[in-house]
Amino acid sequence: MRELGQILASPHFANSKRYPALLSYIVENTLAGRTELLKERTLGVEVFHRPPTYDTNADTVVRYTAGEVRKRLLLYYSEHESSSGIQISLPSGSYQPEFLREAETQTGAEMAKGGAARQGAPEPPPRLRVLEPGTSLRPETMPVTASVRRVRSGMMVTIAALALSAMAGALWWLMRPVQATNIVGDFWAPLLRDQHNTAVICAGSVVFAQDNYSGVVTAGGNTDYPFFSMQTTSAITDINSIMERAGVATQLLSAPSTSLNDLREHSVTLLGAYNNQWTMRLLEPLRFHFLADPQARIVDASHRQTGWQRDQSLPYSSADDYALVARFRDPRIDGWVVALAGIGRNGTEAAAQFATSPHYLELLRQRMGGGFGNRNIEVVLKVNVIKGETGAPSILAVYWW
Repeated sequence: MRELGQILASPHFANSKRYPALLSYIVENTLAGRTELLKERTLGVEVFHRPPTYDTNADTVVRYTAGEVRKRLLLYYSEHESSSGIQISLPSGSYQPEFLREAETQTGAEMAKGGAARQGAPEPPPRLRVLEPGTSLRPETMPVTASVRRVRSGMMVTIAALALSAMAGALWWLMRPVQATNIVGDFWAPLLRDQHNTAVICAGSVVFAQDNYSGVVTAGGNTDYPFFSMQTTSAITDINSIMERAGVATQLLSAPSTSLNDLREHSVTLLGAYNNQWTMRLLEPLRFHFLADPQARIVDASHRQTGWQRDQSLPYSSADDYALVARFRDPRIDGWVVALAGIGRNGTEAAAQFATSPHYLELLRQRMGGGFGNRNIEVVLKVNVIKGETGAPSILAVYWW
């Protein structure tokens, strides 16, 4: 449990309620042998307080949060050594964590390394093995792989080495960096190869205005102290992570002070809608776009009667938000654009999560019936907002050309 405590205290988990809650629940119940509780509906009810009859297809909070926990565990272990010799992993497609530890014999490590070399496989993080559910996590009570120490003959050494090599290869695949996720790379590929040395992230900035519905108003070009909301900052982090892993340098610009020349001949990611004049301008010719204030809604140019807007009879912190995810090539800047924009700040955060999540991008690929390629794509999302927190996005409409 010491390892779990250190993970939960890290920046990847400490600033969230949702991710620590899920990770603690699945780890504690796995160690207690209660793996029958690790089902999507049970997790939704017990961890996220959903009603027992909730629709798991419409409300994907468990799947989305598990994907984030899986990603954040990988990020944590890419930055930290395990002080206890134990690593906690959440395999893809599962809600049951695995506990991995370094083998206790140098012989086993050497055989794994030799086996990997003979197979011509990439050398993975070595000397990890999976512990069975219910195994104590205290280092002094860890069982030792006794069969490895009993190896004597050359033939048995070879067999053991091959087995360890296969296990190590499987663990390397499990612990591989997030950038190996092809579907995320496919979505961002046009921007990453069309970035002309630097990719631009152009984010909307705001200033406080307590008399406004959202509590803020768009910052002007001459505003002395504009700021990014926490939701926009979260989106910037998600996008910058994608660029960084692809080896692409980024330049962060504040929308009010950004000119057309700043955007020309770059790949551009736009964050925010009503606080970002470039999102409003570049999306305007597209089928799905935002209407200018004070109407504050997403419209469908092909069906004018169709539109989506927040319920302003509810408090801002309780009204569901709507967002657009758009990827298209714009002739005005001669480059690729990804726009991640909500009517409100929760929608912008959810759009960024959608565009960096293998789970949500796979749902989009299925809706499109094929890969992303160089298609122009627009997606309308609905985003649940509860007490100011951003819920899981769901797809309302998709258009591509």
